[in-house]
Amino acid sequence: MHKDYDNFIDSIQNKKCVRVTFDSHEKGIIQRKCIPFDFAISRRYKDGVQRFHFYDLESPDGNHNLSLLPPQLISLDVLNEYFEPSDYVTWDTQKSRWSVSRDWGIHS
Repeated sequence: MHKDYDNFIDSIQNKKCVRVTFDSHEKGIIQRKCIPFDFAISRRYKDGVQRFHFYDLESPDGNHNLSLLPPQLISLDVLNEYFEPSDYVTWDTQKSRWSVSRDWGIHS
């Protein structure tokens, strides 16, 4: 398992923002403040590989979902900053279940 996996899970369960450093392949090493979403197989990429899923809060192209393969994730630092899931979860989580369990109220 990735060295930052446990911190990632804790950040989801404690609703804390994270600072992610990753290799974007196209643009090199990038660092962003993100909301941690899930560690799961992606529906977008049809390769069956589990990814770290975030919501990027600092992209110059605007906020967006960010899915990283474990080898792309260089480091993850849990910030002392909380987020409110309802500000970021805009889909029906009952139809699209999380892989990582959490207590996010109606967004669990």
